[in-house]
Amino acid sequence: MTASKKLIVIGGGFGAIASALRAKKMGFDVTIFDKAAQLGGKAQVYTQGKFKHDAGPTVITAPFLIDELFELFNKKRKDYIEFIRLKTWYQFRFSDRTLFNYGGSIDDTLAEIDKISPIDKKGYLSLLEASKQIYNVGFEKLATQPFHKITTLLKSTPSMIRLQSYQSVWSLVCSHLTSPKLRQAFSIQPLLVGGNPFDTTSIYNLIHFLERKDGIYFAKGGTGNLINALTKLMQEQQIKIKLQQNIIAIHTDKHHKKVMGITTANNDFFACDYIIANTDPHYLYKYLLPQRAVNLSAKIKNRFAKKSMGLFILFFGTTKKYPNIQHHTISLGPRYESLLRDIFDRKIVPDDFSLYLHRPTATDHSFAPEGCDSFYALVPVANLQGGQNWDILGPKLQKKVLANLEETLLPGLTEHLDHAFYKCPKDFQQEHHNVDGEAFSIAPLFYQSAWFRYHNQAEGVKNLFLVGAGTHPGAGLPGVLSSAKVTSKLLSVASQTKVNA
Repeated sequence: MTASKKLIVIGGGFGAIASALRAKKMGFDVTIFDKAAQLGGKAQVYTQGKFKHDAGPTVITAPFLIDELFELFNKKRKDYIEFIRLKTWYQFRFSDRTLFNYGGSIDDTLAEIDKISPIDKKGYLSLLEASKQIYNVGFEKLATQPFHKITTLLKSTPSMIRLQSYQSVWSLVCSHLTSPKLRQAFSIQPLLVGGNPFDTTSIYNLIHFLERKDGIYFAKGGTGNLINALTKLMQEQQIKIKLQQNIIAIHTDKHHKKVMGITTANNDFFACDYIIANTDPHYLYKYLLPQRAVNLSAKIKNRFAKKSMGLFILFFGTTKKYPNIQHHTISLGPRYESLLRDIFDRKIVPDDFSLYLHRPTATDHSFAPEGCDSFYALVPVANLQGGQNWDILGPKLQKKVLANLEETLLPGLTEHLDHAFYKCPKDFQQEHHNVDGEAFSIAPLFYQSAWFRYHNQAEGVKNLFLVGAGTHPGAGLPGVLSSAKVTSKLLSVASQTKVNA
């Protein structure tokens, strides 16, 4: 029995929440500690007057992973929050002003492809079939499989080779499509999880089938409202929540084989039997644990792992509505591969950029006053390893992004701008303990996947577990929620308790 066993969850992101609920179902006495004033991790909510801005993920795919958390306790997610299915998932705007609406039915997508490159309609169908094959193995069989043992990697290697997961997303897409525009549109998904399409393993091409299989949704009231719904569920299950509690140390026994508890910045000590950490693994191994409790494998990853890119996120509101702007718009600049090389390899912030524009008021009017719109523009940028001074660069980039939007998508923006503020890699470092200001932990490369990622079972301590973007299977909401399933399996084995899936 685990009723008397105390489990501490460090962090308040989706991985932490999902892990806490799964551990509670097993019978643990669960307490969440988070340094922020509200749960959600990166999914914070900002308000400016009557405007509201979601800072976290705005795209919900694989909604069943969220439904499962409510079903653990015989509850229905729809009784807590409504998911709104989007017809147009993304509108792509290319540098020559060509538009491509992606979403809806397969016929809808084929009709849009026909406007750009009719010869690629057959190629899209073959790409979708390839994505389905990757999904059947990469997601359904491997995404919730613990990979802390190299034997698991060896068993799965033949399947990964058959799927040609050693090639990049870009290479796979190019083998099916000929149009440069469509190649960009259908290879851009790795950026949603912190990866460069030219380097990211083609396993992440499963996102295409994942979107097609289950659709894309928006949580009514925003991602922050989804956090509220999950918080309510946790409170109903007597999961204790301690906010504004910054953890400064994880304590181990004298042999450094077992965690004993945590200390907060207020010098309060809390004992426990198990810990699940939804923190940046690099930060965890470098700053929270005694170095003698960290295995060489984790130290090597801290030293050599390639990080994801950073993000510059500009939040703003307008005193007029822009009804022609979709819920999700991806505005692509004239450069693609060379721009991504600047960001990921050269780690510079060039004058040009591509961006993702989120307009929640296209679907949910509660985000802004009547007659107004709420937006955020997300620009992939180099992480802090590039050495940029964001105190200087941030205001400059804000002006560039606003000017770009006024020229391309939002005419009259300057005149109708109500407010604007931004978050940059420096904020990710300070607010979320991402050591290099990266937004998605380590990059989703082939040699940083599965066993090669930070393990969900801590590398050095037996009763410490990791969850979140840096662990298997990776970043993104489906990845993080799947990592919680991996961690719950490992926790079950460690505690000799039956997993309640």
